[in-house]
Amino acid sequence: MSNTPLIIDYYTDILCVWAWIAQRRIDELNVQLGSKIELYYHYIDLFGDTETRMRNQWVDKGMYDGFGDHVAHAAAPFETAPVNPDIWHKVRPTTSANAHLVIKAVELAYGTDEAVAFALVLRKAFFVEAQDISNLKVLCGLVKQQGLDDKPINEVINKGSAIAELMGDYQRAKQQGIKGSPSYVMDKGRQTLYGNVGYRVLHANIEELLKNPMDEASWC
Repeated sequence: MSNTPLIIDYYTDILCVWAWIAQRRIDELNVQLGSKIELYYHYIDLFGDTETRMRNQWVDKGMYDGFGDHVAHAAAPFETAPVNPDIWHKVRPTTSANAHLVIKAVELAYGTDEAVAFALVLRKAFFVEAQDISNLKVLCGLVKQQGLDDKPINEVINKGSAIAELMGDYQRAKQQGIKGSPSYVMDKGRQTLYGNVGYRVLHANIEELLKNPMDEASWC
């Protein structure tokens, strides 16, 4: 087994319920595999324009209310992914991009660990507390709630560094053919797992790559 950690590019949209459900699996992977894996967190443009998404995909299925019912139904079997009944029915974020932007700003200002923690704060704020995390005032309030100084965060937003990082994620997702959220890209892009993938499947695929790295020399 290689001593080099397996890189996993993990793509999500902050408003995606399947990524919210997957959070418990990500936590467990980090606990069970520790230094054997290294996750790189990226964001995709899935809910960049929620109104258009609803018109294009949910116009015949109840629009926001129909989508809200779908989200609640999807999460119902997963006790670790509670969903507030108000989301999409009463609380309707216009975009995920503002949240992604602030996450990237936190990453630039405070580092990856703080950004990963803040992303989870945002997911809980939306899915559990039904806060509109497309609203910049709400996002600023959550930054302060975490005890973060907003000055360095605003600096990287104002000078364009945070949006550049976010656009890099969006472009990378297109280049790698990411179909949706969550997506797990492993082995330098040779293997991608997408959607509601169970923990055992994730763990088995990762263990196989750890035992038999595909970039090692082969007799074939």
